[in-house]
Amino acid sequence: MSKTASKPKTGKYTNFWERNRKSGGYLLRRTVMGYGVSICRAILLFGLCFLILQPLLNKISVSFMTEGDLYDPIVISIPLHFTTENYRLAAGLMDYAKSLFNSLMIALTISVLQVTMCTLVGYGFARFQFPLKNFWFACVMVMILIPPQVISTSLHLHFRFFDILGISQLLTGSTINLRGSILPYYLMSAGCMGLKNGLYIYMIRQFFRNIPKEMEEAAYVDGCGTLKTFVSIMLPDAKPILTSCFLFAFVWQWTDGFYSSMFLGNISLLSIKLKQLPDTFGGYMARITGASSSAGVSVPYTNCMLATGTLMVIVPLIILYLYAQKGFVESLSSTGIKM
Repeated sequence: MSKTASKPKTGKYTNFWERNRKSGGYLLRRTVMGYGVSICRAILLFGLCFLILQPLLNKISVSFMTEGDLYDPIVISIPLHFTTENYRLAAGLMDYAKSLFNSLMIALTISVLQVTMCTLVGYGFARFQFPLKNFWFACVMVMILIPPQVISTSLHLHFRFFDILGISQLLTGSTINLRGSILPYYLMSAGCMGLKNGLYIYMIRQFFRNIPKEMEEAAYVDGCGTLKTFVSIMLPDAKPILTSCFLFAFVWQWTDGFYSSMFLGNISLLSIKLKQLPDTFGGYMARITGASSSAGVSVPYTNCMLATGTLMVIVPLIILYLYAQKGFVESLSSTGIKM
């Protein structure tokens, strides 16, 4: 081996401390600061994840405990007597199979209808000019800001005494009572007045505004009309945002208790059954113990049943998210907020 080959190359410092000395201590400070920032970020992310997951983990733990474990001071997170009886009892009290089917059908149809109508409206706001466009979009923003409880009385009266241009009153002498049926839900969703429809319109509008107009112009040059361009060119590109809106609509519809109680009180739904579960469980315990009322039912055991019912309600949502998470994440990364 030659002497030239054995000499280190000039200007390169392979030793960390030698390089730190040459930099006047800057390399060490930068390395320590980098590790410090990484450790702080890891602790912060761990804390945030723990805050989010800890209530869910508590519910999972409690749902597998017996009533005795709830009062045992040595049992904190891991059940001493593992049992699945709570799930069997909660399923019976909630009429789970029937409620699950009804919730699935209603949430699915309502979500598809909402996304379909909001897509048409959002695309219209993004691409077309029409009279009072800014005013109507301001109305959409108002839909986002105003909670549905504000218009609950108007909705109740409107669908309790439903009539179109007074035709029913003229022909039959009375109005139509639509409360207790699914029809008001469909009518509101078709008119973009359903749950969170203003938010879906805004999201879809922002997405379409970020798509270059040259794509549509090229389609027009090739002979496509407005409808064909929308269906063949714009909708395939909008799959990510439509997936996100569908997931939002499905989840909010699945867990909604306001509109469900107002219009669908006669239909067995998981959201309604979950809200009624403490009272239902109290009545069940009063019957099997022979008590005159449910006032003496154990509060921890009632909370245990409520935690079990909550898990049974959210499990289908977790499965749905795991199936559609790729499109959901893609939408979050590609959707802008261009004004």
